[in-house]
Amino acid sequence: MEKYLLDYNWTVMAPELTILVAAALLTVIDLLMKKETDRRILGWMGIMAVATAGAFTLWRVGKPPYEILSDTYRVDDFALAFKLILLAGTALVLLAFLREIRKEGEHVGGEYIYLLLTALLGGMILTSSADLITLFVGLELLSLSSYVLACIRRKRLPSNEAAWKYFITGSVSSAFILYGMSFVYGLSGTTNLYMAQKRLYEAFNSGYESFVLLSLFLMLLGFGFKVASAPFHMWVPDVYQGAPTPVTAFLAVVSKTAAFAFVLRVLLVTYLFLYETGPWQDVVGPALLVLSAVSMVVGNTGALRQSQTKRLMAYSSVAHAGYLLVPLAVISGGMLFESTVYYLMAYLLMTLGAFTVLNVVEQDGKTGDVAAFAGLSRRNPLLAVAMTVFLVSLAGIPVTAGFFGKFYILIHAITGQTFWIAAVMVITTVISYFYYFKIIRMMYFRPSSKGRFAIPFGAVAVILVSLTGTIFFGLFPQWTLDFIGQLDWVSTLSPVGTQHQ
Repeated sequence: MEKYLLDYNWTVMAPELTILVAAALLTVIDLLMKKETDRRILGWMGIMAVATAGAFTLWRVGKPPYEILSDTYRVDDFALAFKLILLAGTALVLLAFLREIRKEGEHVGGEYIYLLLTALLGGMILTSSADLITLFVGLELLSLSSYVLACIRRKRLPSNEAAWKYFITGSVSSAFILYGMSFVYGLSGTTNLYMAQKRLYEAFNSGYESFVLLSLFLMLLGFGFKVASAPFHMWVPDVYQGAPTPVTAFLAVVSKTAAFAFVLRVLLVTYLFLYETGPWQDVVGPALLVLSAVSMVVGNTGALRQSQTKRLMAYSSVAHAGYLLVPLAVISGGMLFESTVYYLMAYLLMTLGAFTVLNVVEQDGKTGDVAAFAGLSRRNPLLAVAMTVFLVSLAGIPVTAGFFGKFYILIHAITGQTFWIAAVMVITTVISYFYYFKIIRMMYFRPSSKGRFAIPFGAVAVILVSLTGTIFFGLFPQWTLDFIGQLDWVSTLSPVGTQHQ
């Protein structure tokens, strides 16, 4: 029996509706505010909206999966876990860069805030989509908002160049994904992911193996751009350097998390039968492992030559995309979701903390060069200690969240008997020590002519939260994994109608 709109339990979409209402409301308020008015109040309102959405999301965790809108939108523990990461990342970005919002307010008004919210909304739609159409709507909402954010400093040539490159490569990747989706629809006659899984299996066994695999690889090409994996990473260094630091931090953390949620939802739902019938181990897994290895090698070796800190972090992001692809490629080991979510949580904290410190140092030194960190241990010892912890965690050194994130992924590779990718992980991780410790060497062993400087309140709060989380996840990794493991990941792989509620 068909349902009417009012028959659905719309409270399951409370987080998305909260962000939607907040973005619309802040847009109107910004239009009504005088040009010279401080826009930081909009930032605080955005943080409150994100916190409210986070509370609604937490309230839903552990409850049975629910589908609305003719089974195109799905709320399950998979979606809720990723939404919590997206919400936490956005809240911390808004809090860390409130001073940036005030500075840019002279030129762009409150666009920072509500564009971040619309990008967040797109990411949240991605995580809950059970249909190719809603997936693409969420993807484009996230992408279009990100393109505008990248060029929000309209009068700066690097910002415009970054946005242009981001737009071109993003459009190409969306075209590949859409082309792959068209094959899925042509072979299955449906856009629903769960129905498509069954019909693609039938098509695969009816002589259409090549077309099924073609649809997958077309989408994988697009996914490679979205998650910033090599060799589809060309846009990353220029966009990270040209975009304002708040936007760079958002792209590095929130956008990447949403992209991986997209990849996991599509591949593990629509193409799960390939793992059971053999092609995953023979074709798909090796292809993903090659992407992973290339990303690790290109990302870590490319970062060695960088003198600009944001470009260095851009290549680091490419390398981390490679690490995150390993569990998906191997699948075996029984902890795909747990290890991926753990790594994304750790990556959020250490990366956002590093970008917050980077922004403070960049603002004080008026340069984005690595040399801006010279003598930081004497100018601001606490900031230097925090940055050291974040870099050590990114490098994967015990006992930090980053170490255990890489350790669990390494276990995945060994359990799946893909020893060569485990060797690549170890070697490239050692290579990463050279460029991460280049910044640490600057902070402790290089003199500086500059004196002490103050840190904005928002930046201090985010650095403390990130530092605490990075150390906590490193000291109690099993507790964190046990908590993540309590979520119902199995239900993600099957329609709601086949489950007991």
